[in-house]
Amino acid sequence: MRVLRRSMAPLVHWMAARLFHLPVLKGSKRRHRIAMKLYRIAAESGSRAALSTYGHLLHFRGEDVASRVQGGIYLERAADMGDAKAQYQMGRIYEQGFEHYFRPDPAKALAYYRMAGEQRHPLAVRRMVEVYEEGVLGAAIDPARAECWRKRQHPLAESGA
Repeated sequence: MRVLRRSMAPLVHWMAARLFHLPVLKGSKRRHRIAMKLYRIAAESGSRAALSTYGHLLHFRGEDVASRVQGGIYLERAADMGDAKAQYQMGRIYEQGFEHYFRPDPAKALAYYRMAGEQRHPLAVRRMVEVYEEGVLGAAIDPARAECWRKRQHPLAESGA
């Protein structure tokens, strides 16, 4: 049964995304509840994309602290699976901290920013430049490393990303 759920997760995520962005019945609470249930099913079945999307929705738009913490947990799972957007978000969460569950941890923040930056996430690359220019998150000021990260920005800017 678990194998079937895991194999169906991308399809369930796709259905959730289509329903969530459907222009018909925009603002419908019922449609929103159904889409969120589908996202949850896909996330709990191990879909990296669903973990990232559902985690983001819960963490940044959740109605209560418990939902926002659960969103952070989903984001962390997606980040650990290699999702660049989730890695950047986890960098932010660990840099700032959130409630008692995600305490500020500069080392974890830097690690997540680095992972996202290596996948060329534009905001993570920009943050890595700042880290080495300003010497924050436990890193020493290092103009050479800042320049190395800065060079990763230019192809992004030229491609329009």
